[in-house]
Amino acid sequence: MAAKFFLIALLALSFSRARAPDPSQLQDFCVADRTSQVFVNGFACKDPKAAEVEDFFFSGLHMSGNTSNKQGSAVTAVNVAHIAGLNTLGISLARVDYARYGQNPPHIHPRASEILTVVEGSLYVGFVTSNPENKLFSKVLNKGDVFVFPQGLIHFQYNCGTKKAIAIAALSSKNPGVITITNAVFGSKPSISDDIIAKAFQVDKKIVDHIQAQF
Repeated sequence: MAAKFFLIALLALSFSRARAPDPSQLQDFCVADRTSQVFVNGFACKDPKAAEVEDFFFSGLHMSGNTSNKQGSAVTAVNVAHIAGLNTLGISLARVDYARYGQNPPHIHPRASEILTVVEGSLYVGFVTSNPENKLFSKVLNKGDVFVFPQGLIHFQYNCGTKKAIAIAALSSKNPGVITITNAVFGSKPSISDDIIAKAFQVDKKIVDHIQAQF
């Protein structure tokens, strides 16, 4: 009986580790060595004795992003590419600026869940569940409100206020990745056949060609 419970516990532990977004560190820290030629899932560690305080520091989130683009938003990411000390820690951060009526268009983070808080302004946010339900969970957020976007689900934010908006997002991966739906579908290189996209969206190919031309 004891052996049975031990096996169940071992399987449960293995399952929980397999689901972890990032591998856990086996030492105090594992500062990313971006010069290493070793290919691993993430970054190899540099010698801990060579670590310095700047490996754990970033400055710049106080600065507004440039929102003068078609979407009217700007994301300032702070991940392992910006702070080497984030390697293996399973966390990252981002500031998102929104112009009036700007949006962070529908996208997914393939390797992270996200928790977002509004610092300034008002945002209409939401995410859509997977097939077949495709249920939309959405809400208007104001300053100080917090919303969660589960890993891998399509989500968005839209500035529904009359002034600029700012949000801070924390993500459960040192390198969460981002796939913007429109960019992936209509702007892939090489392009997805317009026959395929037209059939998927049930529209004329001329409409697809027009949208693809924007990317």
